[in-house]
Amino acid sequence: MFPIEVFLAYTSACILLILSPGPDNILAIARGLSQGKLAACVSGSASGMGILFHVVAATAGLTLLIQTSVVAFYIVKIIGASYLIWLGIKVLRSRDLIAIENVEKKPLGSIFMTGFLSAALNPKPGLFVMAFIPQFVNPALGSVSVQMIVYGLWFAMMTAIGFSLMGIFSHRLKRVLQSKPKLISGLNVSAGFTFVSAGLAVAFMKQR
Repeated sequence: MFPIEVFLAYTSACILLILSPGPDNILAIARGLSQGKLAACVSGSASGMGILFHVVAATAGLTLLIQTSVVAFYIVKIIGASYLIWLGIKVLRSRDLIAIENVEKKPLGSIFMTGFLSAALNPKPGLFVMAFIPQFVNPALGSVSVQMIVYGLWFAMMTAIGFSLMGIFSHRLKRVLQSKPKLISGLNVSAGFTFVSAGLAVAFMKQR
């Protein structure tokens, strides 16, 4: 059901996607810098769960509904865009997403929910999953739903591991950044604008 050459090609494509800068891996990196390795792993795992949510929804037909129903598409789009923009404005105002000095630690549950909602409420990953994974699915090899779930689960696992590793290794930059407060402020501003830009990109998405 899963030819090795197809699976390797799929894995390579997923790795390139995971390494691409975006709001979710920025979250994991920020958690690693400000709160340590465990927080980075929690944030990375939450993003993986968000991807898995989209995979299950796509397999169940929810993404197809979003693609075909104007009302459903705009509801999901408005919710996702609003959340990302709100998150970006919050970061720009507080500038404490990336922090080196001691700050009030956020509960791991809060970190998980922020990471999960950032991925799950953004309709772009759902539409992407619907367009990307089927390219590797072959109905002649067995159940399409099973193939979708397995490929999607693998993508979600790699996302969780990849983002967690980014956060873990970013923690090593802490000593370098301690003497550069302006750089930290700039990173927070960049992170805030990344979330706002992602939200605006979702807001101006067109139904296909």
